[in-house]
Amino acid sequence: MIVDERLVTYINSLDMGNTALLDQIEKEATEQYVPIIRKEMQTFLKLLLAMKKPARILEVGTAVGFSALLMAEYNPVPCQITTIENYEKRIPIARENFRRAGREAQITLHAGDAADVLKTLHEPYDFIFMDAAKGQYIHFMPDILRLLEEEGVLVSDNVLQDGDIIESRFAVTRRNRTIHKRMRDYLYELTHSDELVTAVLPVGDGVTVSTRKRRTER
Repeated sequence: MIVDERLVTYINSLDMGNTALLDQIEKEATEQYVPIIRKEMQTFLKLLLAMKKPARILEVGTAVGFSALLMAEYNPVPCQITTIENYEKRIPIARENFRRAGREAQITLHAGDAADVLKTLHEPYDFIFMDAAKGQYIHFMPDILRLLEEEGVLVSDNVLQDGDIIESRFAVTRRNRTIHKRMRDYLYELTHSDELVTAVLPVGDGVTVSTRKRRTER
């Protein structure tokens, strides 16, 4: 927990909730131990969508489709969403959830490794949501930048690793050291890129929000 748990509980108590179907999908995911975006991240994502009003959204990491459906529901303008998932067991669940919501025509799910799928995409996106394998963010970055249009927004979730990101690599368990190093590299690249303006925020398990500069500003 990055922020005091009591404070997070209070902030979440102010949330007005989601649609009945989203609440049901969230409940099912929790019961099946499928990680989905936290309550505070849900609220933050709704805010960003209301501000940006993106027409073309790319999501890396579908899981069971909860966040894609949340973006489809709470984006105030019509949009098309492309989402990528590599875990075979979750793909049919996500497709069924899109059907339950009547969003099959709006959400396109690509099954496969994001590192491969991203290379096949060419349409520029004005909003990209990264919520996949944390150790792969740095490897996805070249294609993500290629696909993010000028003044587009890139949101990357779970970047502070429950606070472990500030620890020495030797203080992190051996099995997590590679992910720890790669995430620190990713955060450095985001915040030092000449193409982006980035903020790192202690929301949920940590989130970055980046916007791509206009060419005249670089």
